[in-house]
Amino acid sequence: MSDYYIGLMSGSSLDGIDAVLVDFSCPPLKLLGQHSHPIAADLRTELDALTRPGTDELIRMSRADARFGELLADAVMVLLSKTGVAAVDIKAIGSHGQTLRHYPDIPCPTTLQIGDPNRLAERTGITTVADLRRRDMAAGGQGAPLVPAFHQAMFRHEQDDRVILNIGGIANLTLLPANQDKPVSGFDTGPGNALMDAWIERHRQQACDLAGHWAASGQVIPELLSDLLDEAFFRQMPPKSTGRDVFSLDWLDSHLVGRDYPAEDVQATLLRLTARSTAEAIRQHAPDYPQLLVCGGGVHNTALMQQLGELLANMEVQSTAQVGLDPDWVEAVAFAWLARQTLLHKAGNLPSATGAHRSVILGGIYPGSAASAP
Repeated sequence: MSDYYIGLMSGSSLDGIDAVLVDFSCPPLKLLGQHSHPIAADLRTELDALTRPGTDELIRMSRADARFGELLADAVMVLLSKTGVAAVDIKAIGSHGQTLRHYPDIPCPTTLQIGDPNRLAERTGITTVADLRRRDMAAGGQGAPLVPAFHQAMFRHEQDDRVILNIGGIANLTLLPANQDKPVSGFDTGPGNALMDAWIERHRQQACDLAGHWAASGQVIPELLSDLLDEAFFRQMPPKSTGRDVFSLDWLDSHLVGRDYPAEDVQATLLRLTARSTAEAIRQHAPDYPQLLVCGGGVHNTALMQQLGELLANMEVQSTAQVGLDPDWVEAVAFAWLARQTLLHKAGNLPSATGAHRSVILGGIYPGSAASAP
């Protein structure tokens, strides 16, 4: 019997909505279909603006929440059309939503992901699991990263110590020791693609630096790199998580005041920042691990992957495709898995990664009219 779930992921890079259809009936899983759904330029602009203080934030956020919920539903309907699977055959949708603010270190920690799950459940008829981060925060965690629990289920190996590196807008690590008596851990390392994407969009009106060609045409600026690496987040010990609240163009601009560098040199420096901060985190926390598996959009940045290979010469650096899962869809699959955990009344967080006091069942459940019972 099939065990179908849909996962939806929209990350801090704002480059689109990843939608996947996953069958969990044949362990560990089978990826049946995938779709990348575009975000309209005006909505991308508004979502980016809402990550920072501004005027009329409440009404603007409410409108964006409704509009993004409709867009998530559109993504699901296209995915179902592509795969030929009926909504009634889907157990649930796991929707990450779009993060606007993430404040794990303030006195009353909070995080905000929009994309109205009521609209998603109503439009598709499929039970939706959303708001997946705040229960972990309520249990004393950072609400992030959530994917290490899925990485543990999918990628842990009984003989090989592995590091999983997800390079989205923000980069995060999962450390998977082969020894089952040792805990799995994970944390955000800092910027992934977000700064590079924002910088090239500002200067060349391109959504991303394909293969890192523009960065490769520039020269790293040592004094700028040193200043950027001096950010306190890099010295913070796990558990830790971050987002565009810290690593934004405003943050970068604050380091460029009074300086006039060629734009391509800044891009080269931003790429080196991602490579250095990631590699240093791995060397500090997993110095003897032999294998690094990379997923997320950053896996396609040839220049970045080359620098990671040079900085981590003692490791075998590959993509998650080598162990059976396309690197472009790992995070979306993870949120399908998290939805399944919720409907099965199983915990979805990993306290050793988020810092929560205990394992908890994540998210809110929004019943759909067409979904079959779990």
